[in-house]
Parts: sequence; structure tokens; C-alpha cells
Amino acid sequence: MEPLILILLALATFTVASMVYVYAFRGTYRHPSFNEYARKCWPIFAPLNCMLYMSTQKRARRPILNLDEFPELANVTVNWKTIRDEALALRENNEFEKTKDKNNSGHYDVGFRTFFKYGWSKFYLKWYGYTHDSAKRMCPETVKLIEQIPQVKGAMFTLLPPGGKLTPHSDPFACSLRYHLGLETPNDDNCWINVDNQEYSWRDGEALLFDETYVHHVANNTGKPRLILMLDVERPMGVVGKVVNFFYRQLMRMTIVPNDESDKKGLANAVFSSVSPLLARSKELKETNKPLYKTLKFVVNSILAIVLLGLLALIIYIPYSLISG
Repeated sequence: MEPLILILLALATFTVASMVYVYAFRGTYRHPSFNEYARKCWPIFAPLNCMLYMSTQKRARRPILNLDEFPELANVTVNWKTIRDEALALRENNEFEKTKDKNNSGHYDVGFRTFFKYGWSKFYLKWYGYTHDSAKRMCPETVKLIEQIPQVKGAMFTLLPPGGKLTPHSDPFACSLRYHLGLETPNDDNCWINVDNQEYSWRDGEALLFDETYVHHVANNTGKPRLILMLDVERPMGVVGKVVNFFYRQLMRMTIVPNDESDKKGLANAVFSSVSPLLARSKELKETNKPLYKTLKFVVNSILAIVLLGLLALIIYIPYSLISG
């Protein structure tokens, strides 16, 4: 059998095995169906993520992590009151509402666009190599604190209103960890995040660090809003993970989202905002003609899958052809 065919078979086997592992064996949370897993957990990235899990340092191999093993984040937690004051000033000036309105109308935010459905809103501070000018102007002390920590690649304030929620999901790439710092929260067990069946409720001045590639979901079943600082912290990994993370950071720079006109906009978000009318029409079609909507969705997803597989085969074939002469 041709070596290239053997390589492709090995790749296909590893891909299927990775998806099965994440769906059926990783962690304790189980989706009610494979379709739910496919819709909410990015199985196409399972092979890459499994490689990154193997490269991850032991201290970061749990759903909820021990913050004592990440001392670089301690200075943020200690200064929570300073951070809280700047976040509250933003809320009083309706900055969260402004960014929510922009994202709902312009669909600028590729990474978090589905979160707005249940009232979630945010204000960016930093995103993978770019510190927002609006954040420097309105939150100088918070920016100064996070800029001192090279492991922090992304930062934002997020606000979850009473009755707000995020449905079970996991993030697509295992390149970061997620840090939450309670600023002004209900301080109530009815305002919680569940990470792989482990429930945590936010408290003012207390921090949480977790692996966002485990299934997690959120609910605020109280009468008060939940205001937190959210950080993307670089996952501690070996050589393989560091190489992947380098390319991941370049990709994420394309997804920069502006808070206002003074901030940059990433290429991906510029493109996404231009196609948002088509997405709005697809939502209308879902309501008026669900069978046609599902057919079109299947066709589009199939084309994307074929393109991705073709690119992957090309990536394998080019070096192989050069080596074989």
C-alpha cells in the first residue's frame, strides 16, 4: 500500500478516535446526543485538541484548576476592587449596552456572537496582541495590571443580566484557559457556572480558573446582574503546544472586536459584518421554511468539510511528494 494512503488512513483513524474520546470519555458531562455534541463542541478540532491535551502541563489537566499553581494571576485577584471600580464606571456610562447593540446589529464579534442571545454583553480590554484604545482611555488601571502578565492574551469585562444564561458548550481550541474574577455579583448560589458537572457560584473578589474545552454552561437565576473580569490565559504546554499556540495567536488577531470607533477591527470581523445580512435571512428562513433551511445548512457544512479535508490532504501531500522526489 502507498505510504501516502497509509498516512491518510492513520490520520482518519486518529480523527475518529479523537472525536469519540471527547464525546464519550473526556470528563463526566455527556451530551444527550452526538448531534448536540457536533453543534456545540466543534468536533472537527478534536484531533488537534487531543494533541494539545497531551502537550499540556500536569497542573492544567483538570476542568477546574488550582489558582495557587498559577501565581502569575495573583496580582489581578488582589486588586479586584480597583478593577471593579473601573468596570462599574463603564456600566454607569452604558458602555456594555453600546457594545451589545453594535454586535446585535452589525455582528462584529465572530467568537462570541451566539452569547448575546440571552442578554450577555461585554467590553474588551485586550485581544491577542492588541490593547483597545477605548480600554486604555476608560480602564487605565485594569489595563496596566493585565499588561504586566504575558500569559494573559485576552481580557474583557462581561455582564450577565438577571435571567441570563449560556447553554452547554465548549470552546473550539485547547490553546488557553479561562479566568473569571467576581467584581459585582449576586453572591448567590443561584448565579452559577457549571464546568464538566462541577458547579461554581461567583463571589465578589473571588477568582475561578478552568479549562473551557470542557463542557460548561451558565445561569443567573437571581434578580441582580453578574459583572466579572474574564481573561484568556495561555495554556501551559510543551514544544508541540507552543508551536500550535504561535499560529493560534495569529489567527485570533484577525478576530479583534472594537468597543467604539477608536479601536481596531480584525479582518475576520470586518468580513463577518459584511455577510451579516445573509445570516439574518437564514434565521428568517429557519422560521418560515425549516426543511429548506436544514437542507441548505447541510450543503454548506458539507462543502466546508470537503474544503477542510482537501486542505489537510494537500498539507500532507506536499511534503510527502517533496521527500519522495
